[in-house]
Amino acid sequence: MRILSIDYGRKRTGIAVTDPLQIIANGLATVSTSELYEFLLEYVQREEVERIVIGKPLQTNGQPSENLARVEQFVNRWRKNMPGIPIEYYDERFTSVLAHRTMIDAGLKKNARQDKALVDTISATIILQGYLEARRNRMK
Repeated sequence: MRILSIDYGRKRTGIAVTDPLQIIANGLATVSTSELYEFLLEYVQREEVERIVIGKPLQTNGQPSENLARVEQFVNRWRKNMPGIPIEYYDERFTSVLAHRTMIDAGLKKNARQDKALVDTISATIILQGYLEARRNRMK
């Protein structure tokens, strides 16, 4: 079963997913946030998803960011309507910075690095990879 991650934004949301063995995180898509719930419902009907990890938007000082209320609304809706697929938070601080750094390190040109949809997908991938690494460390 796969694990899916979400980098929830006000306008756009990046989504990443693991392979069925939950070893590698890959970018899946960036969708309009208004279409996110329906996109996920359709996806979980096609693919077996064990859980969803969603970035918890915090400021660098650990205080909630302005987006947290929207994320919590989405999480509550998911938990109410889809209790068979748990959703959990993962600290997303610095994922956008890491996404930009990844793009630079990959040699992407400046105009490609300004593609916000790509940044969102990479951010979701970083969230998922961080979650997988933390889970592996807990199992050791």
